[in-house]
Amino acid sequence: MIIDFKNIVYLKQGNERQKLAYAAIVKHQVLEKLGDYNPILTGTIPIEIDLPESDLDIICHCKDHKQFGGFLVKQFGNETDFKLATTIQNGIEATVATFSADKFEFEIFGQNLPTEKQNAYRHMLIEHRLIVEKGSDFKQAIIELKSKGLKTEPAFAKLLGIKGDPYVELLKLEDNLNWKHESK
Repeated sequence: MIIDFKNIVYLKQGNERQKLAYAAIVKHQVLEKLGDYNPILTGTIPIEIDLPESDLDIICHCKDHKQFGGFLVKQFGNETDFKLATTIQNGIEATVATFSADKFEFEIFGQNLPTEKQNAYRHMLIEHRLIVEKGSDFKQAIIELKSKGLKTEPAFAKLLGIKGDPYVELLKLEDNLNWKHESK
């Protein structure tokens, strides 16, 4: 099944948690507010391997971190437990805001990299394709490993027998297989 992950409308037909996520994102106008930054919802909720504590990860393309940080404070600074930090991720500067709303933790992540090229989006597409190909038993095994404390990419690597850094090695699957244009 091909899903356009760039448009969250698919969540409306998803499981109960996806429907709640859709409602929370729409209620707080998160994607509309972030529209100039090409936001994409990524992570485990879109591909139905989330745990009850999983957050809503929204990646953005930001060119000016100071301006982006100020924008996030202006738009979301009054939300519960709002925090803002700038850090380095994968050798690239990143500005990250977190806050709570409607029983979800939101994480807004910005890098000076187009969102379609950011690792979170690329990982999600690869993981979705693996779940589709390998079926429900594989999906349940991923969720089980995650419920025992393993992060998502290490859980996939463990089940697939992948050695090395799972975050890097999973991306190599994208190059070896014709998956890049699954979501258009």
